[in-house]
Amino acid sequence: MRFFSIILMALVLIMAGCAPRQSGNVYSRSQAQQQLSVYYGTVLVVNTVTIEGTQTGLGTVAGGVVGGIAGNTVGGGHGRALATAVGAIGGALVGSAVEEGTTRQNGVELTVELDSGEVIAVVQEADDYYAVGDRVRIIRGPGGVTRVRQ
Repeated sequence: MRFFSIILMALVLIMAGCAPRQSGNVYSRSQAQQQLSVYYGTVLVVNTVTIEGTQTGLGTVAGGVVGGIAGNTVGGGHGRALATAVGAIGGALVGSAVEEGTTRQNGVELTVELDSGEVIAVVQEADDYYAVGDRVRIIRGPGGVTRVRQ
């Protein structure tokens, strides 16, 4: 049982490393060599937010498998079948929650007044420090992806 729990946690941690980043400093491969529009502005408001974690289903499946195997070690006959089903369902719920929790990120919501007078808000990963009054660059890419940079 302990072995399967360790495997589940390892899978979830590996999966967390594969979660898409919502950072102003990280670009996807498809965003490279794309024309980006640059605007300048001033930060009006900075709010901390939480960016919810991903739920790809891998945590649910891994948790269900580990829970089912663990449940299968309990009892015999119909009791074993019931324990296996309950273990699989419980493991799936736990695995899903673990996946979402490990991929959750601290974020920042920045309200920026562009030099043109337009006011926009951008949410991104909190990997830089921003303060009210900071001059920033706003980078908009194809498809509306927008990020704030110092």
